[in-house]
Amino acid sequence: MNRGLRIPKQLLQFSSLLLLVIAIGILLRIINLGSREFWYDEVLSVILSNGQKGNYQTPSDLPVALSNYSAWLSLSPKTGMIGTVINILRGLAGDVHPPLSYLSFYVGTLLFGNGEAVLRGVVVLFSVGAILSAYGLGRTVLGHRGGLVLAALLAVNPFYLSHSLNARMYGSLVLWTVLSAWATLELREWGMKNGKEGSIAKSSPEVIAAPPISRRLQHQLLWSGILIISVTAGLLTQYLFVYWVMTLGIFVLIFDRRRWWQNGLCLGAGVLLWMPWFLWGTRQQLRNRSDVFSQLSQDKVTPLNNLEDVAQTLGTHLLLGDWATSLSTAIATVAGCVAIAVLVACGITLWRKHERSTLGIALVLGIIPLLLALAMDVAGKKLTVGFGWGRSMIFILPGCLLLLAVWLERAADKWRQTAAAILLVLYLSISSADLGTRHRQMFHQIADLIEQEPTTPTLIVMNSNAWGHVLRLAYYIPSNLPVKLLSQKSDRLAPTLEERLASEPTQYQRILWLDSARPVWGRASTPSQREQVQKVLNQRFKLQKTQQLSGTMELDQFTAQLYKTSGS
Repeated sequence: MNRGLRIPKQLLQFSSLLLLVIAIGILLRIINLGSREFWYDEVLSVILSNGQKGNYQTPSDLPVALSNYSAWLSLSPKTGMIGTVINILRGLAGDVHPPLSYLSFYVGTLLFGNGEAVLRGVVVLFSVGAILSAYGLGRTVLGHRGGLVLAALLAVNPFYLSHSLNARMYGSLVLWTVLSAWATLELREWGMKNGKEGSIAKSSPEVIAAPPISRRLQHQLLWSGILIISVTAGLLTQYLFVYWVMTLGIFVLIFDRRRWWQNGLCLGAGVLLWMPWFLWGTRQQLRNRSDVFSQLSQDKVTPLNNLEDVAQTLGTHLLLGDWATSLSTAIATVAGCVAIAVLVACGITLWRKHERSTLGIALVLGIIPLLLALAMDVAGKKLTVGFGWGRSMIFILPGCLLLLAVWLERAADKWRQTAAAILLVLYLSISSADLGTRHRQMFHQIADLIEQEPTTPTLIVMNSNAWGHVLRLAYYIPSNLPVKLLSQKSDRLAPTLEERLASEPTQYQRILWLDSARPVWGRASTPSQREQVQKVLNQRFKLQKTQQLSGTMELDQFTAQLYKTSGS
């Protein structure tokens, strides 16, 4: 082999380390598919993807068999594929998200059932695709090693790892983000080659010969198709993806002005393919779920609140990951300030080293969509940037990680491998600690309490009628157990319970009272309301056990109290 073509051993070792990190990131996803219970929103994905949302009824003031709800968490044997897809689309009229992720969950459920590992496995497949695509994006901008750096950062980033194990739409949204960015850069790259303008992936000023016309046409058709598909898929996955589409348009105007109309046609085609859903589905959602959309607007929101929202989002994306659901907003704000300082330092260093082209690419892809969302929030007095711990803005993550990768490749110099190792170890440590120490098994614990006497008629009394709580009970408690549910808001629970026990004094031998710390659709119980429930129960039952249940967020916190009849 020609000595001039040999790759230094040190670089091979670094590349091998990056490949190992990528493999670890994928392995962490696979082994943790079923390590946690579904959280509140995930169980909504189950009923929506089964096409059963239209059958759901909010619990009334009468006890209802929990098995009734269990049936709605599986595909209906009476409905075929076309009927189920129609029911999914109809059910989404009362939701706030487009249909693509739910349709993908339906395919997984149809093939393998509605288990945790199945639905999350669908998202993991998308996330693996995103990691591989991140390599392609990084290679286009920075070369082979830069592609590995970006893929490794995305593979073990705590925020993306947590959403790769979340049966929602955010894991797949990153795939459409990375694919569309990669396609846009490939079209620009080949356009520059054809125009003999040089390559952004290489700093050499030498002229590159244009490829044959047939190959050029095939390449253009391929990447144009990928761009169109990824834009359409992104818009059909999450509505705020429109900020990302606007960002791609801005990118083209800045970096590829000579061919702006070609890329503009692709972006326009992607939007056009999305329009049928927008005209039919989105209008219904805006009408039916105006309550949810209105929650994002608040008269008292100030620009300072919006800046705090941005800081918390960046802190969650780049440092805290899913830990943000258990930590205070002050900690998230501090983490965000640290993340902002790091990004600014990277930008300044790259500017001084005259890496302004690659710096500009990373800034546009990572910061511009955030600034667009921030501007809309300030103008509308909204807080959408940080909604759901920043998950709605997950499409800014690849661009921010690309900025870190650009700094590592182009500015870190002799500290490249050390700095990359420190960052990757930090990400792995945060992710491993999250998955290894923060458990979510509350409803398994509730099921264990009930299964201690599986034939005893039991009434579950809960101060929340929110469907995420009701459906999780139905999912994890076996449907063959004689269990009924009385689910009321905190202020109505005691009088309703007293009325039911008076009308059916011998119906139940056990009462399991679940007091939610966050009922979602109502207020938490006050001390006086808890005393009222205790007074009603103490008339006929004796307290046998009290247990505190907790998970990874406030939505998971319950106080469980098991009561039995005096004679049992």
